[in-house]
Amino acid sequence: MTPSEARQLLAYHVWARERALAAVAALTPEQYRRDMGSSFGSVHDTVAHLYGADEVWLSRWRGGTPRGLPPATQFVDLGALRAAWAKLDPDCHAFVHGLDQAGLARSLTYPAFNGQLATLTYEQMLQHVVNHGSYHRGQITTLLRQLGAAAPAGMDLVAFFRERAG
Repeated sequence: MTPSEARQLLAYHVWARERALAAVAALTPEQYRRDMGSSFGSVHDTVAHLYGADEVWLSRWRGGTPRGLPPATQFVDLGALRAAWAKLDPDCHAFVHGLDQAGLARSLTYPAFNGQLATLTYEQMLQHVVNHGSYHRGQITTLLRQLGAAAPAGMDLVAFFRERAG
């Protein structure tokens, strides 16, 4: 992966997230909080998990050692999550945009949540963050459909490429 490709992956991650959040914003507060029996229960909890993962990985990249995800309860609503991302995104962009080829290939050893040490390159971690986001955005799409709400606009990587090309 080149630095340009890393920046493009991050741009895709944010673009797809914003599409998902736009669809989530149409939910009623009850729908947003309803326990649907999914991996994280509700749409809110799934969105909070997405945010938490972004926060944890950025913390690790900056030398932090987070021991868990922030609790979903710290976010009162979608607006609070959007505000948290508005603060996190510039730092994430600055970090990724600061990576050169050697930086992407550099390894980081960090304590995983299970207590074991893990070692990945920054390239691998960025790929994981984007893939993880795609997985949970898919869950959000399913939850929206189960609630009878409109699904997000297409979030596939190819849709991102087509939009950018057009």
